Amino acid sequence: MAETHVLFVEDDDVIREATQLALERVGFTVTAMPDGLSGLEAFRADRPDIALLDVMVPGLDGVSLCRRIRDESTVPVIMLSARADSIDVVLGLEAGADDYVTKPFDGAVLVARIRAVLRRFGHAAGPDGAGTGGTEAADEALGGVLVFGDLEVDTDGMEVRRAGEQVALTPTEMRLLLEFSSAPGTVLSRDRLLERVWDYGWGGDTRVVDVHVQRLRTKIGQDRIDTVRGFGYKLRG
Repeated sequence: MAETHVLFVEDDDVIREATQLALERVGFTVTAMPDGLSGLEAFRADRPDIALLDVMVPGLDGVSLCRRIRDESTVPVIMLSARADSIDVVLGLEAGADDYVTKPFDGAVLVARIRAVLRRFGHAAGPDGAGTGGTEAADEALGGVLVFGDLEVDTDGMEVRRAGEQVALTPTEMRLLLEFSSAPGTVLSRDRLLERVWDYGWGGDTRVVDVHVQRLRTKIGQDRIDTVRGFGYKLRG
């Protein structure tokens, strides 16, 4: 099985070298770059399996780099931020990132988060991680084409159409929609979505859910997913 290739963009030499060694120690192949522009060049040249992007890097900041990557690819992206309460976290998620990790981080936690993202995307998760996987909604047969008003969800072909036009979703957005589609009209809590879509077996930041729901709404229709205040979200049947 080919090793998972990680692109890591971080301007701090100590963090970059230590993290690269930690990831390589568990079997990942790592391309480490000190700034956004070299990171973009490496992404285009190497086409890695996953990108780890520090928010504050010179030349082309991590949020802008995430947008550039998302314009070209659906490869999973994890943002690294020095502050959990930073607006940069939300900006990174809105730019198309799938998850984020707060610095300073424990190497084992970072590896676990990388493997969780890779499982959702169907990549190998390193020598000690699982291979393919994901939410039960994505793994179970949901019945071919599901129709919700002008929205069609092809669960076999993994395609979505709105008013007959194909909608481009990232894998995380697709898995989120599949989770909603498996239980239309049922309120799904943020914690349940974190567990089922993001594979969090522990507590996570619900901003990840909120931003992805908003991104999904802009693509499938703002009125398609309702917010149930104090409880979560539901897909209109």
